[in-house]
Amino acid sequence: MRPNVSWVLAVLLAANVHAATTTVDNAALNNEADGRNWPAYGRTFSESHYSPLVEISRDTVSRLRLAWTLDLDVTNNLSTPLAVDGVIYVASGYSFVHAVDAKTGKLLWRYDPEVAKAAGTKLRTGWGIRGLSFWKGRLFVGTHDGRLIALDAKTGKPVWTVQVLDPNDGSFISGPPRVFNDKVVIGFGGGDFGAVRGYVTAYDTNTGKQLWRWWTVPGDPAKGFENKAMEMAAKTWTGEWWKYGGGGTVWNAMTYDPEYNRLYLGTGNGGPWNWKIRSPGGGDNLFLCSVVALNADTGEYVWHYQTTPGDSWDYNSAMDMTLTTLNIGGVPRKVMLHAPKNGFFYVIDRENGKLISAEKLGKVTWAEKVDLATGRPVVAKGARYENGPVTLWPSFQGVHNLYPQSFSPKTGLTYVPTIEMPAQFGGDVDYKNWHPLPASIQFTGFPTADGDVPADGGKSFLVAWDPVKQRAAWQQPTPGPHNGGTLATAGDLVFQGQADGYVNAYGASDGRKLWSFYAATSVIGTPITFAIGKTQYLAILSGPLHGAPGGFGSAAARFGWDSRIHPRRLLAFVLDGQGKLPPTPPPVFARPLDAPEFAVNDALVKEGIQQWSRCQLCHGPGAVAGGTAPDLRASPMPLNAALFSLTVRTGIEARGMPKFSELSDHELDALRHYIRYRARLATRPDGVAPPVVEAPAAEAPVADKPEEEEKPPGSLESTRTPPPR
Repeated sequence: MRPNVSWVLAVLLAANVHAATTTVDNAALNNEADGRNWPAYGRTFSESHYSPLVEISRDTVSRLRLAWTLDLDVTNNLSTPLAVDGVIYVASGYSFVHAVDAKTGKLLWRYDPEVAKAAGTKLRTGWGIRGLSFWKGRLFVGTHDGRLIALDAKTGKPVWTVQVLDPNDGSFISGPPRVFNDKVVIGFGGGDFGAVRGYVTAYDTNTGKQLWRWWTVPGDPAKGFENKAMEMAAKTWTGEWWKYGGGGTVWNAMTYDPEYNRLYLGTGNGGPWNWKIRSPGGGDNLFLCSVVALNADTGEYVWHYQTTPGDSWDYNSAMDMTLTTLNIGGVPRKVMLHAPKNGFFYVIDRENGKLISAEKLGKVTWAEKVDLATGRPVVAKGARYENGPVTLWPSFQGVHNLYPQSFSPKTGLTYVPTIEMPAQFGGDVDYKNWHPLPASIQFTGFPTADGDVPADGGKSFLVAWDPVKQRAAWQQPTPGPHNGGTLATAGDLVFQGQADGYVNAYGASDGRKLWSFYAATSVIGTPITFAIGKTQYLAILSGPLHGAPGGFGSAAARFGWDSRIHPRRLLAFVLDGQGKLPPTPPPVFARPLDAPEFAVNDALVKEGIQQWSRCQLCHGPGAVAGGTAPDLRASPMPLNAALFSLTVRTGIEARGMPKFSELSDHELDALRHYIRYRARLATRPDGVAPPVVEAPAAEAPVADKPEEEEKPPGSLESTRTPPPR
């Protein structure tokens, strides 16, 4: 008996079985012309974050409307989704993976790797995952606690799991893996938070078998070197760097180049930041803050280019590496476009790693220029804080941070989210006897001090950069010191979300704002676009400021996003969409409690400044929370010693609050007094609050106002919060 065809079709539709099945492999990830899917972090191997789709264009974008929304039960939402065959895949929060019907917004499945149970003290560092990878029907996601997991894309069931990281150190995975040639490669972060030595590892996508591992910095010479590259690198270090790990973690950017069968790594900063501790005799400290090319099959070193020799400022190179071909001097050159934290925009020859050009992308004072003859920066006098603390542009947040740039082959422009803010580096530290605060999440090597970031601290811009002429074609200011990643399309558009809750579309060729949507919470996730049939969609994640954008005190709190009440959402848009934004609380602002019955002890406040380094990444500098976690100045909980002790020592790990069971009653008391001190400063601006105090020299995330005279209004010089990795 023949089945009822209509019934069969209805069942297939109900089960969300799509007619098209795409094999995501090298061919698909190297196909720049097919924009139906967004199968990788940057869409294709080029990492250009560019789509050839044109249905949504500068002529039609005024009709772009919300199609649907889906609220996600996660603690952060700064990820970049994937879209394959009508299904959106999102990894966010503590490595939760979601599969969503791209046409309706229906949740198909959700995978929970139970990170909170496994992470232990790793939960104190970082804030979750920023992306995942797709390869031949499988998804690959790194977990915060250090696992790499392969999932069946149809069911969300684990296929295999490997432990990438030491469970007992400060390392963690936050960036997406990269896939090619039936290999999946994963890096990790943590060089800001403890003695960590960076490496990347390649695994077989079918079995999870380790294929190769490449270390980014040398280990203890007495134990020998893994390869000739590490032996070479060791000659550029001094002292006993291996006791501090060295850093150099590959926590964000990697790029596969099929033309040369190479994997490019963007390496991180030194650990600790302070070179006087890490490598006291100086040296370039390879391969910190570098682009490194490896043979993709074997992991063997091919070449490197170091953007910041002897890194002293957390100016790492873990930012995008976009691959393209440019006509330079009448000759087509296969190049890499790279804008690391240090503020220069680099054009590098992919064949040999030689520098072609480099110019300042934003305000930069640590170096005068890059010498094209040597490829090295001309470092400004005193910039390495040889003679004491110095204020420099950019801050440790860089001119360009982890939020992706995009490149349009139609306009020839790179669209870079940029930051303009200074920071103070250096300080009075006992370099020879330095030890980080026990169980602290700070590993900078700079002294502790108290401070907040003013509401107008730092600026940000969307810059359209011409990589051939090495100059800006246009730029648009964006609110606050952080803005979102960008998406460029063949429809002559650039999309970007903002901290104030708006998603904007600009003309890619001229920078004219053409469309805007208010999402009712910040939109710092990176947008993607894809098609179902002939219909083009746009998708982006929204949610309260988190990670670095939420970790800058009043500069982040000015937007009023609260971690407890504002939703984390996946938003989808389509031309003439009929979706409605769900009711959303308006911005709210913390009201610190005066609590006059609480007698603030100045001595305990001084100790509390040091202890606050455990709390600052989430609860903010100066105890001013910017969206990642509650503002404790406005909470009655620290007023109750027993409740405060219980909460801090046991944690609320399901919501990202780690436990600090090792803290003594005295240390907890110091924290309570510091919180009350900061609350009094906010509630009694007339000076009744205790005076500002300096803590004894120790490892710390903040710094007082710099001594340098040049200080623009609202500059960011009062925090050294390490950025998220």
